[in-house]
Amino acid sequence: MPETYRIAVIPGDGTGPEVVREGCKVLRAAAERYGFHLEMTEFDFGGERYLRTGEVLPDGDLEALRGFHAIYLGAIGHPDVKPGILEKGILLRLRFELDQYINLRPVRLYPGVAAPLKNKGPEHIDYVVIRENSGGIYTGTGGVSMKGTAHEVAVQSMVYTRFQVERCLRYAFEYARKFGKKARGKGAANTLALVGKTNVLTHVFDLWERVFHEIGARDFPDVNREYCHVDAACMWMIKNPEWFDVLVTSNMFGDIITDLGAETQGGMGIAAGGNIHPGGISMFEPIGGSAPKYTGKNVINPLAAICAGAMMLETLGEMEAARAIEEAVKKVTGTCIKSLSAGKMGYTTREVGDLVARFVST
Repeated sequence: MPETYRIAVIPGDGTGPEVVREGCKVLRAAAERYGFHLEMTEFDFGGERYLRTGEVLPDGDLEALRGFHAIYLGAIGHPDVKPGILEKGILLRLRFELDQYINLRPVRLYPGVAAPLKNKGPEHIDYVVIRENSGGIYTGTGGVSMKGTAHEVAVQSMVYTRFQVERCLRYAFEYARKFGKKARGKGAANTLALVGKTNVLTHVFDLWERVFHEIGARDFPDVNREYCHVDAACMWMIKNPEWFDVLVTSNMFGDIITDLGAETQGGMGIAAGGNIHPGGISMFEPIGGSAPKYTGKNVINPLAAICAGAMMLETLGEMEAARAIEEAVKKVTGTCIKSLSAGKMGYTTREVGDLVARFVST
């Protein structure tokens, strides 16, 4: 009997509904070809609902989301809503309440995409960043005293437990074993590199480094281990991106280097990400935001949302369908569209979705 996956769809704000529409079109084409079913249920979380009702993410709706296999998100961010309300109330709340403790960001340059790095092509820019998504500075541990005075003190602490560190590293080792360059036939070994700052942040990254080598040597001897400081990693992402296979790092460092990586792969218009709870409910989204100035114009690039859909299928175990979508995206970037920029693709948003869906189906 074919597998059925229940998918919660959150189109969100701005151009989110437009790109999610095309992503769902491609997902349905993949499901039909590869023999599984998708039950998609739409939720209206976002700026319009907040402005209409004052609700961000009601507790009852959060509980309803726990009944799905995955969440497919368009974008969150509305020009008429104060920054932080939607982002914290929807995105961060979902990440923490559903314990999506891994942020997964592939950095892959597709054929035909203009990258800013001279003499670097798809064979050079092809790696994955795994960001710890539940701890570190972003938890808000700290406070402010004597606010507004000349002696004001602001403290925000990077806090990690061994539990948080170890579960992130285990996921990263397992991912490198399964999807590293050797596993994909693109290298001699699967390699996981820890990105940190052991020479300055000595307490936190001593913990990360010790656990990294302990569990790597004991449980993952087939995965090569490397270490690099975060500043050096930024340099090498520009100078020698081909050195990287799978990177794992803390919440804040991961937030920074994944946007750098996205720019090297052609910008936010092709970057997709997943907020992962292994064995639980994960959420997948394009990275570029709501782009409100393009809303309703049918000119926004939907490829990042389509790639996020492929990531969702991969995480659900539909590997063939995920690969078919990725190969279809490569055909579209390599042979069809002129640019990733809104209004410059040579096709409308709908037409790009149609192209990918047709390539998936044939």
